[in-house]
Amino acid sequence: MSFPEPLPPLEQIPAYLQTIADYEQQAQKHLPENSWHYLQGGAMSEISVTENLTQFQQIQLIPRHLNDLRQGNTRCEILGQTFPHPVFLAPIGHQALFHPQAEQASALAAGVLQSNLILSTLTNTDLTAMPPENLHKWFQLYWQGDRSSSLALVRLAEQHQYKALVITIDAPHSGIRDRERRVFFRLPENMQHPHSPPMPLPEIQHNQHPLFDGLMQIAPRWDDIQWLVENTHLPVVLKGVLHPGDAERAIQYGVKGLIISNHGGRVLDTTISPLKALYHIQQLAPTGFPLLLDGGIRRGSDIFKAIALGASAVLIGRPYIYGLAVAGALGVAHVIRILKEEFEITMALMGTPTIKEISKHYISHNFTL
Repeated sequence: MSFPEPLPPLEQIPAYLQTIADYEQQAQKHLPENSWHYLQGGAMSEISVTENLTQFQQIQLIPRHLNDLRQGNTRCEILGQTFPHPVFLAPIGHQALFHPQAEQASALAAGVLQSNLILSTLTNTDLTAMPPENLHKWFQLYWQGDRSSSLALVRLAEQHQYKALVITIDAPHSGIRDRERRVFFRLPENMQHPHSPPMPLPEIQHNQHPLFDGLMQIAPRWDDIQWLVENTHLPVVLKGVLHPGDAERAIQYGVKGLIISNHGGRVLDTTISPLKALYHIQQLAPTGFPLLLDGGIRRGSDIFKAIALGASAVLIGRPYIYGLAVAGALGVAHVIRILKEEFEITMALMGTPTIKEISKHYISHNFTL
């Protein structure tokens, strides 16, 4: 299939863009072939990419009727911060691939819709230049190979009023992405990444393995997480947790929240879906401990199901990038609004006036746990 010349971003939202699926279809028309496959692709056979979406289809809703819905709202409180709704923007790097205004457009939309933006270390926009002033924002850190370099980025985030530190732990090495290889995807040589300079690899001796004794030796370990918790006043959240044992250990080390995620299926294929992992992890987490779900959210009913299974909030990734590609900040804002309104209507029809009322008693799940 040959890709036509990409369309420029839209300046207004046409009436036919009503759902995230509509935005996905439209976004392909605005991106070069390489960028589209980079966005859509996943690791190996992309089984996890598919299962992240289908995981929600196996759960049916059981509404309760005649409840009093006065004073209903979608507010949630996480890490002492109050958010008007639980739709957060996941950390996505290289956003200049999708729109010239990159993360600045996403931040503008997040500010208008009062969403929480998690800014990636791989941002094309300096973390000090994120508008507007009222933006809810957390900073996502990829370990920089050593403690001093990593802490320098943490201090910068602290100085610029980021409210939490999200450490991604599931991508010490990039996944094997067949789709990207087939189209010879490469980042543009002139693309700016102000917070992710190339990291020098350890010297490899003739009898050492280039992966296990090379790149993996500058990946973070549990003692680095503990050290980071002790050296920042920001609450530390681990992103990429799937195993209950890792969740327990993170809590023991003073981590204040977990993002249950398989990296959108982009790193290791055939991993357990985030929703299934959430089901197991929420059983051992302390009451009220923040568990955020990342992966596969496409409808407001998906948000409801995630919260019913124990999520405190959800992250969206590809959906808001579809909006960014289609219409910049306006598109991102519309995507957030679509999901927020679908979630509100789902809550009302389910008979749950607030997020605190949502529980597993409102769903029937028949997937294998």
